[in-house]
Amino acid sequence: MSYSLTLSPVRLSDDDNRDPDRENDTGTITKTAPKTKRPSLYKVLLLNDDYTPQDFVVWLLEAIFHKSRDQATDIMMHVHVHGVGVCGVYTYEVAETKVAQVLELARRNEHPLQCTMERE
Repeated sequence: MSYSLTLSPVRLSDDDNRDPDRENDTGTITKTAPKTKRPSLYKVLLLNDDYTPQDFVVWLLEAIFHKSRDQATDIMMHVHVHGVGVCGVYTYEVAETKVAQVLELARRNEHPLQCTMERE
């Protein structure tokens, strides 16, 4: 038994099918940088009550909001006179944490102090 092998030419590229009008076309690939949006900010508000000692409020402002003694006293007096005062402005998660810390410390020390947050 004899076998024969016939080889046919193999085309390695599509050069024969190129469009002559598109021969010199070049393209640029651009990558659009994602636009970052600033996070929304929230005010942490302290509400006045007639039972929480002023010294506790000053201590709390120093401990949680890292205010100086003078800043803490000014905020405490503002809350005392106006009924509400801003302790600080933070991103949502930070503001939420600070409100929770204030409420927990007030509860542990048996004070009715209230703290909330609102969008700036």
